[in-house]
Amino acid sequence: MEKLIVYGGNRLFGDIDISGAKNAAVAIIPAALMASDGTCIIDNIPDIEDVHCLERIIESLGCKIKVNTNSLTIDSSNITNLDACTEDVRRMRASYYFIGALLGRFKEARVELPGGCPIGVRPIDQHIKGFEALGATVKIEHGAVNVKADRLIGTNIFFDVVSVGATINVMLAATLAEGVTTLENAAREPHIVDVANFLNSMGANVKGAGTDIIRITGVEKLCGCNYSVIPDQIEAGTFMIAAAATGGEVTIKNVIPKHLESISAKLIEMGAEVIEQDDSVTVKSTGKLKSVNIKTAPYPGFPTDVQQPMSTLLCAAEGRSIVNESIWESRFKHVDELKKMGANVKVEGRTAIIDGAEKLTGAIVKATDLRAGAAMVIAGLIAEGKTEIHSLDHIDRGYPNIEVKFQRLGAKIHRESAEE
Repeated sequence: MEKLIVYGGNRLFGDIDISGAKNAAVAIIPAALMASDGTCIIDNIPDIEDVHCLERIIESLGCKIKVNTNSLTIDSSNITNLDACTEDVRRMRASYYFIGALLGRFKEARVELPGGCPIGVRPIDQHIKGFEALGATVKIEHGAVNVKADRLIGTNIFFDVVSVGATINVMLAATLAEGVTTLENAAREPHIVDVANFLNSMGANVKGAGTDIIRITGVEKLCGCNYSVIPDQIEAGTFMIAAAATGGEVTIKNVIPKHLESISAKLIEMGAEVIEQDDSVTVKSTGKLKSVNIKTAPYPGFPTDVQQPMSTLLCAAEGRSIVNESIWESRFKHVDELKKMGANVKVEGRTAIIDGAEKLTGAIVKATDLRAGAAMVIAGLIAEGKTEIHSLDHIDRGYPNIEVKFQRLGAKIHRESAEE
């Protein structure tokens, strides 16, 4: 067990490179299993625990992999096992992408029900609806999803709710179905576009990703390709917020500024300065920020994954802010940790009422989930004194070397054994 030690009060300055997008990589790696010929070389892979879990899972299915710095080579030509039922599968949410990938290529799969962060009820009913519409039989038995089809036939599928996971998963299966599949009320997030581009690089015919209607014309087979994952919108947003919170000036490099527009808009509304370049954004702040109201929404709205770091920033802003979490019903668990540091926050259902405090003070806290962990790091950076953050396994699932990156910007932060 490890913990992060953060000493607050330092303004952040300098440049930082953003890693590949976690939410894209964890779908692209299972999608690579659909290539029956050749190898997939995927670059800009983030060095995070969720990726390492996926590497172990695909090896257990019979894939050959080679890991280089930020690059992963996958040879899935001789998959021998269609049962993804390991501890790693149970640990992470994105393991459900193996259902769509294996169903598409082999017309059957058995995948244990996924885990992930405890941020609310996360059903897979829309995934199942899509698979069944394509012609598959789906049964949940002994804690695993069993899918099987004689043939997958393209059809029209309307999602009852906007779901990133279901959009990607059904898109994977439909790629190797017969005929045309139309997904309506599809999610529009950047990583959905990235997965579609990856599939097309393998020979798929996917059009409309990034809109609410995606059309997939099935092909007979997919082949290996070279591909580079897009930059991580959420990691970039986290560093943008940290720069504003500490009253610093940070250039966040290797980003797609358009993906960050909803975050930039709120920081500007609070009084920070955001300067966009072709592939970077610079955030400047005096540290004197005013309150704003935020409602999370599917892309291009304000991302739910940035809500928790942003709510930490609002704890230090002047005035009252209202944060409405419209995506997940249990995404305010970090508030109890912030209260230990002096935050003035009241949660009513899916709404948090935040009254900016004069200061936060260091305390012993924990990361209740992945993005809550980033929120606690930012809280430690602006708090008076020493903050000790536990449960780092959550943070390591999605932020590569978080303490090293903050150290480069001048933060006083380090990792040590929790027993020390």
